[in-house]
Amino acid sequence: MDVDVLVSFAFATAILALAPGPDNIYVLMQSITNGKSFGLATVFGLISGCLVHTTLVAFGVSAIIKASDSIFWFIKILGASYLLYLAYKVYKSDAEVLLSSDNVPDKTWTQLFKQGFIMNVLNPKVSIFFLAFFPGFLFSNTLSTVKQFYILGFIFMGISFVIFSVLAILAGAISEYIKQHKEVGPFLKWMQVVVFTGIAIFILISEK
Repeated sequence: MDVDVLVSFAFATAILALAPGPDNIYVLMQSITNGKSFGLATVFGLISGCLVHTTLVAFGVSAIIKASDSIFWFIKILGASYLLYLAYKVYKSDAEVLLSSDNVPDKTWTQLFKQGFIMNVLNPKVSIFFLAFFPGFLFSNTLSTVKQFYILGFIFMGISFVIFSVLAILAGAISEYIKQHKEVGPFLKWMQVVVFTGIAIFILISEK
């Protein structure tokens, strides 16, 4: 078991969870508008949805690995290319972090959990990201690939849950800090570019 690979995966996951995106900004806005517990409900829903994507990737990619090494390598190339595409999109995007709670509707805890779950499960970009992200971080020659993908999935969900929960709990303070410190946007933007590019390179140079 290569612990360094798992540490690298955990570090990359943490940075990506911190980077501004539709999910964590939505969590922030729900917490600011409706309260911390409602932000946490959204977090629970979003993270629960990741289990579905993990399962799809675990069994789908594991079957491909058994079928053909060359196809698996092709998937890794496509995954790295997709991550480089994401890095380019972030590079071309506006660095400003936009926070607005004007159009955030009031919902119950259960409604927010369901909405977070459905938002995640029905978002094909999440499956594509998992497919691009996970194969480069297989860490054992003895464990089955299905088990490895689930371990990576649970690490991803655990770290994302902790970071998203902190965002929900400290939503007000974080929002005010971002509004008062405009340099946060460019820093987070370039951090995403570096991480996406670094993961793409890591996937290409890593062995099966």
